[in-house]
Amino acid sequence: MPNSSIPRRTFLGASLSIAAATATHSVLANSLDQPDDLEIIDCHTHFYDPTRPEGVPWPSPGSSLYRTVLPKHLRELKQYRKITGTVIVEASPLVEDNAWLLDLAKEDPFIVGIVGNLMPGKDEFAGHLDRFARNPLFRGIRVSSKTVTDLLNSASLDDLKKMIDNDLSLDVNGGPDTPGIVAQLAEKLPALRIVQNHIGNVRITADPPPADWKAGIEAAAKYANVFCKISALVEGASRDGQKAPAEMSFYKPYIDVVWNAFGDDRVIYGSNWPVSENAADYETLQRIVMEYAAERGDEATAKFCSKNAARAYKWISSEA
Repeated sequence: MPNSSIPRRTFLGASLSIAAATATHSVLANSLDQPDDLEIIDCHTHFYDPTRPEGVPWPSPGSSLYRTVLPKHLRELKQYRKITGTVIVEASPLVEDNAWLLDLAKEDPFIVGIVGNLMPGKDEFAGHLDRFARNPLFRGIRVSSKTVTDLLNSASLDDLKKMIDNDLSLDVNGGPDTPGIVAQLAEKLPALRIVQNHIGNVRITADPPPADWKAGIEAAAKYANVFCKISALVEGASRDGQKAPAEMSFYKPYIDVVWNAFGDDRVIYGSNWPVSENAADYETLQRIVMEYAAERGDEATAKFCSKNAARAYKWISSEA
């Protein structure tokens, strides 16, 4: 059921705390040039708690990610610019983990929405979607590009049409061929808001961006119902367990492809934290994209940081 216009909470305008720096430190100087009231919603985070009785199917024991990760831990991170909220993406396939995140969000206004994990094409999908869509914090689901391909090949998109009926969005994650698959879906369902995750997880190198990936990005961007998260950049650039390059210039050719295709109005900020931490700390990954956005101007930065995502996810207004 559509619910995007229902106000739930008021965000207090918090001043952004910028670390003291010398005038010669260009990185921090760039951050100081930004407006102090900028709303920044990190639209791709993962939270989970392996100590719950049910445990977690992801991440696996032994991983550095296998620990309790909650919103308070995100807020404690050193940031280039203070984030004011987040959209959580559920990575677990367990249906009740969607409910756990919604309970978490109910108690924490920092969380503006949940992108759930349900499987279209399954008999139980409609019932689960109806259940969760009643909660205004449930803003959509994420699926893999393979799931989208399977649905397209089945010639049945009824479950995704239910997403439209409930005014929900669809996140799509997959490899570098994903943007082309997203373009096919967008053509079939122009009323479905689609969010391409992680710029298609392209491998980021010092070489020019791959032509096939670039063509896919441009194909997806032709459809006004498609948005793209500029996220997981450092993961795409990290090699052999080493930290990713920290200079914005290394990523610029790839961000250029995405931003030039989607324009100022359909690019979205996301971190993919805590997955990202093996490739770069939060401050670094945020600085990379914020420096790039700053070159596009203040209005483009504001759109990238929250305004575009508010249109994609239609989270509950923070103005009321």
